[in-house]
Amino acid sequence: MEIIEVFGYIASIFIGISLGVIGGGGSILTVPVLVYLLGTDPVTATAYSLFIVGLASVFGSVSYFRKGLVNLKTAVVFGIPSIVSVYSTRAFIVPAIPENIATIGGFALTKGVMLMLLFAVLMILASYSMIKKKRPDADAEETPGEQKFNYPLILIEGVIVGMLTGFVGVGGGFLIIPALVILSKLPMKEAVGTSLVIIAAKSLIGFTGELGHSEIEWGFILLVTAFAVVGIFIGMAVSKRIKGEKLKPAFGWFVLVMGVYIFLKETIL
Repeated sequence: MEIIEVFGYIASIFIGISLGVIGGGGSILTVPVLVYLLGTDPVTATAYSLFIVGLASVFGSVSYFRKGLVNLKTAVVFGIPSIVSVYSTRAFIVPAIPENIATIGGFALTKGVMLMLLFAVLMILASYSMIKKKRPDADAEETPGEQKFNYPLILIEGVIVGMLTGFVGVGGGFLIIPALVILSKLPMKEAVGTSLVIIAAKSLIGFTGELGHSEIEWGFILLVTAFAVVGIFIGMAVSKRIKGEKLKPAFGWFVLVMGVYIFLKETIL
């Protein structure tokens, strides 16, 4: 085993730690770890990420279930369009994309490069939601009100999140949580727990859309997932001592730097 692979498995633990501490964001580290540290092809990495993120989110959601912080009705309403979208994207759209999309000057835009560029843009957008300061009146959201569903917007959001998940293999918690708070009127803590359930379901079901299109290295992805799950339990233990909101901006800046690096690496570096 090469030293860079060792770093890759160690980094897999930090994927879980970030999920356990801040309740999201860890999935956005999975693809870079798989591609740049563990030498996985970008297209394959986005598929493996679905499995790793999905299974890790199952473990992460257990404590929220125990505390009654999962709204199953909301998970179903938001989850169904998202699940259909991610499965369709992985089973039909991604396989239909040609390996060589275009050549612009000396730059060859391949399927792998396109997915990594999309991933970099998504990382930059996600970093903003982590870095921005919490509104002074945000605590008011903790008080539950009458739940009303904005079905058209939930449907659109679910489809968009599902497509992004299918393309780049991220859970999309930074998009789902605000949607659950704004469109479904959930308190923030309940939105986080419900988001983990949605991420788990759509990621694992979306992964099944990959079956039959490529050979799966089960031993490899189960090993990476095991490290991530260990990280989740470490993160949950740490979160009892350090509030995730305090670490979120620093993690956001890290994600921003990573996003810019990936974009530059895939284009001019």
